[in-house]
Amino acid sequence: MLFPARLVMLSALLLGSAAMGAESGQSDWSRVGGPASGQASVIGSPAAGCLKGAVSLAEDEHSFQVLRPSRNRHWGHPATIRFVQDLARAAKGEGITGPLLIGDMAQPRGGPMPVGHGSHQNGLDVDIWFRLPAKPLSRAEIETPKPITMVNGTEIDEESWTPAQARLLELAARAPQVDRIFVNPAIKKAVCRATSANGDRDWLRKLRPWWGHDEHFHVRLSCPADSPDCERQKPMPEGDGCGEELDSWSAKPTWPAPPSRPHIQSRPLPDACAGLARKG
Repeated sequence: MLFPARLVMLSALLLGSAAMGAESGQSDWSRVGGPASGQASVIGSPAAGCLKGAVSLAEDEHSFQVLRPSRNRHWGHPATIRFVQDLARAAKGEGITGPLLIGDMAQPRGGPMPVGHGSHQNGLDVDIWFRLPAKPLSRAEIETPKPITMVNGTEIDEESWTPAQARLLELAARAPQVDRIFVNPAIKKAVCRATSANGDRDWLRKLRPWWGHDEHFHVRLSCPADSPDCERQKPMPEGDGCGEELDSWSAKPTWPAPPSRPHIQSRPLPDACAGLARKG
């Protein structure tokens, strides 16, 4: 019979071993430098998935710039790449100055990242910064970019939030291939207030409040037609989400965003992902 102290020690060792195993599996995905060959296909969900036939986002510094390219997280399904390119063109056409700053997308074959995200695994997620620089960032700035928060407590920061950020968010939400966009609750509240009650408010439903997301918005696309193994997201509630659903977030901590911690994969990956991180 084990004494309580030994039971605690044994449990800690077992949990530590499990965590190390999970982190080791996640690092396999981050070590793969290029995509898996074959037709583009999204497998699984954003929080438990992978990706075949991924495409990298090639920078166009006058329209958009890829942040921290050394992390090699600028990959996605071709639909995600087209979305970023189309959004950048639309923003430029609206007179939104400066290149869009594109944050994390997915690793070359998707899968869990060792740190920073629990999602972004199947090539349909992309982070887009609210910061709109007056001119393209230098190479050094791209690797160590400085974000700008749009939030002060539970309200919008009037000094940083402008009509340009609001319009960029609307352009993204109105894209038919976008399933949902995660934003800080304070940002959704500001957009709800600014949108005419008599106008088209359907696109507001796509804006989903979530902690953090005060410096960027997180776009998630719908499953593409060429990916039967893609797991669809649960339907969103009816309505624009500007009422009681949004009010319930006011009592929750929304700013600043919690620090990044090592991610431990809790959901198993689909069988179709097996071995994909180790193939040539």
